[in-house]
Order: sequence, then C-alpha cells, then structure tokens
Amino acid sequence: MTDGQTPETSAPAHPAPQPGDQPLESRGSNRSQRPDSRAFTEFITSGWGPRPATTAAPSPAAPYTAVRRARLGAQFPGARVVVPAGSFKVRSNDTDYRFRPHSAFAHLTGLGAEQEPDAVLVLHPVDDAHGDAPGGEDGEAVTSATHRAVLYVRPLAGRDTEEFFSDSRYGEFWVGARPTLDDLATVTGIETAHLDDLRDALAKDVGDGGVQLVVVPDADETVEAVVEEIRAAEDAGLTDARLAEALSELRLLKDEHEVAQMREAVDATIAGFAEVVRALPRATAHRRGERVIESTFGAHAREEGNAVGYETIAASGEHATTLHWTDNDGQVRAGDLVLVDAGVEVDSLYTADVTRTLPVDGTFTDVQRRVYQAVLDAADAAFAVAVPGHRFRDVHAAAMEVIAARLGEWGLLPVSVEESLSPEGQQHRRWMVHGTSHHLGLDVHDCALARRELYLDAVIEPGMVFTIEPGLYFKSDDLLVPEEYRGIGVRIEDDVLITADGNENLSAALPRRPEDVEAWMVGLLG
Repeated sequence: MTDGQTPETSAPAHPAPQPGDQPLESRGSNRSQRPDSRAFTEFITSGWGPRPATTAAPSPAAPYTAVRRARLGAQFPGARVVVPAGSFKVRSNDTDYRFRPHSAFAHLTGLGAEQEPDAVLVLHPVDDAHGDAPGGEDGEAVTSATHRAVLYVRPLAGRDTEEFFSDSRYGEFWVGARPTLDDLATVTGIETAHLDDLRDALAKDVGDGGVQLVVVPDADETVEAVVEEIRAAEDAGLTDARLAEALSELRLLKDEHEVAQMREAVDATIAGFAEVVRALPRATAHRRGERVIESTFGAHAREEGNAVGYETIAASGEHATTLHWTDNDGQVRAGDLVLVDAGVEVDSLYTADVTRTLPVDGTFTDVQRRVYQAVLDAADAAFAVAVPGHRFRDVHAAAMEVIAARLGEWGLLPVSVEESLSPEGQQHRRWMVHGTSHHLGLDVHDCALARRELYLDAVIEPGMVFTIEPGLYFKSDDLLVPEEYRGIGVRIEDDVLITADGNENLSAALPRRPEDVEAWMVGLLG
C-alpha cells in the first residue's frame, strides 16, 4: 500500500455502485450535457422559419420499379410480401455503419444510397388493401392486378418534437431532414404510410382471412420478429426462402435503367483505375503502399458514387496470389505486379467489378507477360462463348481450356491436358480455384440465391450482366512450379452485357492487352 494505509483502515472515497443502479441501455447518455429544462425545450423548438419548398420529383427508375414489383407480385398471388430496407448496424458502441438499404428493397423502390433506414415495402393483395379498389383512393400505387404497393417509412418529425433535437440517430438536428411521406410518394410512385401503421397492416386477414405473409430473410430482424409473431398460428405454405429466391431471380435480366446504371458504375470505376496508376509513385514510397492504392480508389468512389461496391483488393507481389486479399497492408515494389480488384457503387447502388494486374514500374517482365497473356487469352476465349444460346457454364469451360493448355505447354501439369480437363482430373485448377464468372448488379455477386437451373445451367440471354475473370496464381512456396513463376498472381476481370447478337464489354475502355496497359500507364505517369 503506497499510501501507508492497511486493508483494514482504508475505505473507498465513494460507496461501490450496486448492480442495477442504472440500466445498461441508458448509460450511453451518461456523457450527455444536453439541458433538459422545460425552458430549453420550449426555446429550441420555437423560432424556426418555414421549411424550403419541396424539390421532390419522380425518379427515372419509377416506371421500371413498377414493372419489377408486378413481376414479383405475380409469383405470390394472395400473399402479403414484405421487403424491408433494413436498419442501422452498430459499428462501435453507439456509432453506426453508414446505412445501405437491402438490395431487394432498392431494386423494387429505386431508393438507394443512404435513404430510408427502417422503411418497409409491402405488396398487399389487392382485395385486401384497406378495402380499396386496386390503385387506392388517389388512383396511384398500383403494382399489378395482384398487389398494391405501400411504402411504410419513418417520416420527417416536426421541429416541435423532442426527436428533432435529441435523437442522434434520426433527429433532424443531428442527421438532417428526412423526406416527408408526400415527397417519397412523388419520388417512387408508391403510396406511403407511417411506419407506426406497419404492424396492423401486416396482420390484417392473416390466418383465418387466408392471407399468407412472406418476408425477406435476414434483412431486418425487428420486422422479421413482427412477421413471425403475426403468423405463428398460420398454416405452413409459402416460405421466406422462396421469396429470397424470387427476388434474386428477378435481377437475372437487367432492364434499360439497370443497364444505364451499370454503365455509370463501370465508367466511374475506369476513372478510378486511372487515379490508382497516378498514385503508384506515392504507393511505392509508402511503407503500406497497398493502402495508398486502396484509399485512392476509395476516395474516388466516394466522390463520384456512393462508395466502393465491395472491399478493394490491392494486392502487390505475393499478395496477388491470395484471391481476396483485403488487408492491403503491404509494400508496393518496383518490378512486382499489383493486382487491383475494385468497383465503384453509384448512388443507385449498382456496382462495377473490374480487375487489372499492373506492372508497378510500368513494364512487364518476360515471365510476367507470359502469365498475363495466358490469362488474357483465357478471358478472350470466355468472351467468345458469352453469347445468347450458350450456357452460363460454357463461359468458365472455355477459359479453363486455355488455362489448362498453357499450363501443359509450360510442363506444370502432372497429366495430359485432356486428363486435367476431365471431371475426374482438374489438376489445372490448383492454379485457378475460383470460377470465371458471376452475375453483377446491385450486389457484386448478384442473383446469388437463384436456382442452379437459372444460373449455372441457364442459357445465356440478352440483358444478363456478369463478369469474366480468369486468373493464374503461383504462390511463392509452390514447389511444383519453376522458381521464376513463384509469387506471380494475375487476374483480368471485365463486366459484360449480353446483347441480342453477342456481348458488349462494358469495361473495354480500360486497357487489357499488355502492350496497351504499358502505354496507358506511361501516358498517365508522364
């Protein structure tokens, strides 16, 4: 005891707090110094000028989202379909991650970016929608002959409410003004209602009334809990999994608006890659040069869009042989390759997904070029079969034929090329374990819950958007390859739109051939 006291004579300056003195959930406000006097409340809620006139206008997406809702509703006649936007997710203590609505909600409403946390889109069977005829009182909000859409939201609170100044998650003083119900109806073309009305609206005629409830799983646990409570006694029938599947399959073919959003995302991404090249000198000078690349692209994505569509991969040297390297804490050295896999997510939440493997000092070595050219040839072979009439699985098969052939030429396969390509072989996949393509859109791996027969086994159709991304990855400790290959990882990824007579490489403006990559880099670096 440094103060000379003994355990028997020492006493705490304050009595020890007793468990339960203050509920845990209220302790986040312990740091608050906001006054709570009546005088303060009256003063802060008065003296405000009129709000600006609304600037709400119909979204260009509105006609397309109405068609999407109709297509979905037709698959669930008589059922009430619940599609939550989701809520905030806690990042740390009482701070949240930036809000992003669930992709299905964005697809069906056209609302993107950080709009409308806690909102819920409900497709009501038309003979159940408040007793109204299809279209409701104002003749709007018709989804189809089967359903009527209503968007339940937390509307803008008045400046005479405590929420206005005290609620750090929703209050206007803290996070800005939310749109009114009328504003959202104008923007989306969907009837709107207060979120407080949601539970009663969901419960109407469920069970004995014959209405079944389905909700998007894992979108909003609070809404799911309400749905589960309401339908506890309901006979089993439609499942939430079937709804999740239908929502995924609804996005397999992109409409004109979606294609336009994909073009915008890809164009912004191409510009971001140019910024990355310009930042390479700074990256090579920094102890964590991969972070320089990541932050350069991330800043561009935030300035030109909503954010990155997924965590950027900035993998230099050996790190490029790790498929999803997102630590991005390594050095970027001259003479190495740097694999950059990145995409801008625009405000509508559609994202690009593009990869380029770049020589850090602007010039490929002979062995780097050899590996790069093999990957490029595999990509070109995949493009050749990515046309209507072929199956989605054919894209991967075409790329693998080239990969296996090159590995055979280099003497790396323990069997013949033919044996390796057989289902019983697949030895070439040691150096490319991932698939060649995935659908792309609101999610970087879009349509992921679609049935196999509509995805992997599907016939390619106009309107599909997917990636083509073969690669070769030779880890530095791979004793089955010559030393000159070790530590080299190459992936080339482009975004392809299927057209009526073939395909369009949406990211073609970003150089792909090794000589074009080198010339492009020289032009950017000066």
